[in-house]
Amino acid sequence: MSTLTRYRWPGLLVFALVVALVAVTGGLAASNAGAVYTQLDLPSWAPPQWLFGPVWTVLYAMIAISGWLVWEACGLDRSFVPYVVQLVLNALWTPLFFGAGLYGAAFVDIALLWVAIVVNIVVFLRRRRVAGWLLVPYLLWVTFAAALNLSIWTAN
Repeated sequence: MSTLTRYRWPGLLVFALVVALVAVTGGLAASNAGAVYTQLDLPSWAPPQWLFGPVWTVLYAMIAISGWLVWEACGLDRSFVPYVVQLVLNALWTPLFFGAGLYGAAFVDIALLWVAIVVNIVVFLRRRRVAGWLLVPYLLWVTFAAALNLSIWTAN
């Protein structure tokens, strides 16, 4: 039995915990995000505040599984650099936007996050196709969120 096979399921737990840490970081930095969101001048196409929690829960699960699948296939190698970069940028966005109200800085962060996710997808597609495809909904949501961020920044 290989080392990776022996640690298969604990490995998934580690990826889930790391991604959960990213989610909790954002949550702690912006415990009043719902109230802030409803007070912003929002575009007509802005989703309701309650939608963000379920969407991010699914996306975070997919991010964790994606990383785990590549780890399972290749171990920890340099293909995880964009994975870690996108997680860090993801963790920074909520404190910038909701915690500090720095909508412009949050937009720069989310633009960099978008690039990091694209690079992450390309790298993961080469390692394990399904892992790369699991990140596509994340990219689509971040694309939408970046447009929303830009709209809020210009209106507020």
